[in-house]
Amino acid sequence: MSREGSMRGLAVSLLGLWLVPLVALAQQPADYNTITSVNVSGGTVEISGSKKPDFNSFTMTDPPRLVIDVSGAVFKDVPEELPVGNGTVTGIRTQAYGTESSSIARILIGYEREVETDIQTSGNKLVVKVLGSGGGAVVAQVTPSEGQGTSAQGATAANTQAGSNAQDAARAAASDREAQEKAVKAAADAARAEREAQEKAAAEATARAKADADAEKKRQEEAQAAAKRQDEERRASEQAAATERKRQEAEAQAAAKRAEDERRATAQASADQKRQQEEDAKTAAKTAAEEKRAAAQAAAEERQSAAKTAAEQKRAAAQTAAEAKRLKEEERQAAAQARREEQQSAREAAADQKRQRAAEARERREQAVAARESRARPSQGSAAAESRESGGGAVSSRRKTMTQIGFQQQPDSSRVFVRTNEPVRYTVSTSGNQVVLELENTRVVESNNTLPLDTHFFPSAVSRVEAFSGAGQTVRVVIQLKQGVRYETRQEGGLITLDFPRPGR
Repeated sequence: MSREGSMRGLAVSLLGLWLVPLVALAQQPADYNTITSVNVSGGTVEISGSKKPDFNSFTMTDPPRLVIDVSGAVFKDVPEELPVGNGTVTGIRTQAYGTESSSIARILIGYEREVETDIQTSGNKLVVKVLGSGGGAVVAQVTPSEGQGTSAQGATAANTQAGSNAQDAARAAASDREAQEKAVKAAADAARAEREAQEKAAAEATARAKADADAEKKRQEEAQAAAKRQDEERRASEQAAATERKRQEAEAQAAAKRAEDERRATAQASADQKRQQEEDAKTAAKTAAEEKRAAAQAAAEERQSAAKTAAEQKRAAAQTAAEAKRLKEEERQAAAQARREEQQSAREAAADQKRQRAAEARERREQAVAARESRARPSQGSAAAESRESGGGAVSSRRKTMTQIGFQQQPDSSRVFVRTNEPVRYTVSTSGNQVVLELENTRVVESNNTLPLDTHFFPSAVSRVEAFSGAGQTVRVVIQLKQGVRYETRQEGGLITLDFPRPGR
């Protein structure tokens, strides 16, 4: 039994020596988001990195492609090209570009056909799924596997060494047993009982060793089965948690939107009511303080002599009357001030209504002029000289939110599109090789929508698209052109598109 314990200790020591280098190799620098693998399973692409990804994406057609730019990221042990061809994904290309202080990792995914994708983050992973398709059964994986192979070889070597030592121990035990049997045959009959006891003890030891080995094997099999069950339960729990989290986020966004609409509808009334309550509370507190001070003064004066008490009471009565007169005067002044404020509010409201009517009339006149001009010629921009146009028609006074900005390369043109949560009034101005789309009364909530789109490598007149939060509650979308071309602007609901033809067409 001591020899078997020594062999087990040796196996554990060898396994520890194999595992230490593997742990050391797993250390990676944390300056960038290091992307170490790109896995494809059917129509799902999983991108694994060392940090939570900060990304931007856009689509291309002819052939269908999806481009994902991960900011502040680099590749490690990921090939530049990964052919797949599983019926949904045709292949993947990777490329890193940028400067030392700002590196961008680009992943381009090719598809067999036009598909709708869903991009989600899960910890340090970025998961791209094809909606409405199960995909193929081919799996492509780009991960280093040498460390796992080395670990398996180390465990096999340790098991082989342990088995060899066990065989040597068995052979040594058999040799000892044979020597004992020969010695017993040469000894007297009295030693036969001792030999039989030794043989029985050896048999029992062998049986115990076999039982221990069988129990250890069974324990390992049960541990592996339990680990597999726990892994399956964990994956199922994570999937359920992700689904529930997505549902809760959608409900939270809807509830936040409803709450924001209600808050805006009641903000002015709540502010007026709160201001009036604060003024009433101040007046009541001041009156209560004066009354408390007068009562305390009267109580102190009552403890004095009777004559002095009468005089002090008379003086207190006079003071109370004066205070009441002063309070009455203050109340009268407060009422007059309230009337003046109400009159001022009424005048301001009337002025606002007058300005609103004037703005609506001016907008109707501008729309009529624009309609007459649009009947005479199509509304197109020109990059040859500075120009300006506006649109949006009648929109609500609520502040809008820009929800998405993107670029699409089409066969004959390039499209820059901007989505808002509802129709918005906008202006488009052109100066040289730069087109500026300005959204009035609009804000940007998601930081991803302010990341620049570098499109210079496309066969397009557009080289760069970037959005900024401008002054006066506006959003400016700056479109840099490679050369001056004509463009067309359209608005359909909350979608504004600018189409630029390919150069030379």
